[in-house]
Amino acid sequence: SLFGIVQGGEYTDLREYCAKELVKMDFDGYSIGGTSVGEGKDVMYKMVDDGIRYLPSNKPRYLMGVGDPIDIIEGVIRGVDMFDCVLPTRIARHGNAFTRNGKMNLKNAKFKEDYSHIEEECDCYTCKHYSRSYIRHLFVCDEMLAGTLLSIHNIRFLIKLTEDIRSHIESNTLLEFRDEFKEKYFKK
Repeated sequence: SLFGIVQGGEYTDLREYCAKELVKMDFDGYSIGGTSVGEGKDVMYKMVDDGIRYLPSNKPRYLMGVGDPIDIIEGVIRGVDMFDCVLPTRIARHGNAFTRNGKMNLKNAKFKEDYSHIEEECDCYTCKHYSRSYIRHLFVCDEMLAGTLLSIHNIRFLIKLTEDIRSHIESNTLLEFRDEFKEKYFKK
C-alpha cells in the first residue's frame, strides 16, 4: 500500500493544504508526519488534529514515530489507526519498562532483590519467566538479553494497550479509559 504523508510543521494552513492535496491523489492510506520531534504535547496533538481532520475516515490513518502509551491513546481518540516507533525497544535497551503505573527503570538498585515480575498481570514471556532482580542482574553484567527481555515486555504492553483501547471503543468508554490510565501512569 502507498501512503501519502501529511506534513506542515506547526502551521495549520500548511497541514490543511498538504492533507487536501494528498486526498486528491487517492492514496491507499494517509500518514501524519513531523510530529513528536521535541515539541510539547499540546502542540503535537494540535498538529495531529490539523492534519487528520481533512483525511478520509474510510482509509487507514497512520501516525509516524509515536510510541508513548499516552500518545497512542490520544492519537486513537483523534482518529489514528496505526502507529510505529522505536521507543519501546530504545527504552528497553536503557533498562526501562512500560507499566500501568508509569515507566520502571530496572537498573535501579531497589530492584536488586525484587523477585516479582515487571507486572504481575502481564502475560508476556518476560513477565512469565523472569523477575525484576534477574533482569537488573543482566543489565549489571552488560548482558544483551536484558534489553531483549524488556523489549518483549514493552511491545506486549503496547499490544495489550491497543487491545484495551479497542475494547473501550466498542463500549464507548475510551475517554474514561484515557483519564484512568493517565491517573495511574503519572501517579508517583
